[in-house]
Amino acid sequence: MSNILENPKAELHIHLEGSLEPEMLLKLAAKNNVSIKYKSIEEISNAYKFNSLQEFLDIYYQGMSVLHTEEDYYDLTYAYLTKAHQDNVTYSEMFFDPQAHLARNIELGTVFAGMTRAIQDAKNNYGINGSLIPCFLRHLGENDALKAFDKLMDYRKYFIGIGLDSSELGYPPGQFKNLFELARKEKLKLVAHAGEEGPANYVWEALDILGVDRIDHGNAIHSDQELIKRITKDGIGLTMCPLSNKCLKVVPDLHYHQTRNFLDAGIKVTINSDDPSYFGGYANDNYQALINDLHLSDKEVRQLMQNSLDVKFK
Repeated sequence: MSNILENPKAELHIHLEGSLEPEMLLKLAAKNNVSIKYKSIEEISNAYKFNSLQEFLDIYYQGMSVLHTEEDYYDLTYAYLTKAHQDNVTYSEMFFDPQAHLARNIELGTVFAGMTRAIQDAKNNYGINGSLIPCFLRHLGENDALKAFDKLMDYRKYFIGIGLDSSELGYPPGQFKNLFELARKEKLKLVAHAGEEGPANYVWEALDILGVDRIDHGNAIHSDQELIKRITKDGIGLTMCPLSNKCLKVVPDLHYHQTRNFLDAGIKVTINSDDPSYFGGYANDNYQALINDLHLSDKEVRQLMQNSLDVKFK
């Protein structure tokens, strides 16, 4: 890997459940007596070939079913932070999906206890800092999100913001206006997945209706010059995920990835791993893939890393 990747950076788009490696998945399934259809690491790896976001999500939700105890959430979070530290990530803002755990009758207290203990131990052992951002599942609708938000507020001190993720097409951000208004009143930071599979209009809605501080993905903005100008002028960060985009066919090949065009436009683009165990790489793997396919210069890579430090929330 390029020596430039030894520079410090932040990671701002990582789903903790998406860092569940096949080895841990099998181990936790056995420990918690959870039946999964995969019997070996090879079978799991073969299943990690996707043609769309929905195909990925179908497997993703099956995988997280093995998470049951505080120790499971601790192990998941600490394993990710260990890999992030090895990639010279000094700070990470980590997503997780509270509704997916509540649906399995897992108490939020169990989730937060494991994750926050891991964050503290990783800080003590590695010097890496981390924050949590619970995300809401668009396909469940706003009413379900509002119920989950009410439960989350019992644990307000453990997270810094909220996000919006899962299936994008057919679920425009504006459907969650009331949720984000509540979160803003609680002085939470606001982010939303938009413009990954959905159109540029979804990014406009995330900005103008939800009032987000950052856009997750945002690939589709390349089709709207006015939107590019708006995001550049307002200094809105984009948390882009190249290997994820390639695996889910958001771009046909990383030679066509929008990173350089957005950089040239002055957008605060950042590079992240999204769901690294499913998409084949953690933070530095994503940088290296763009270095290889877009022939990014050291200056461009340094700018991407500086962007991540500029648009982080803490």
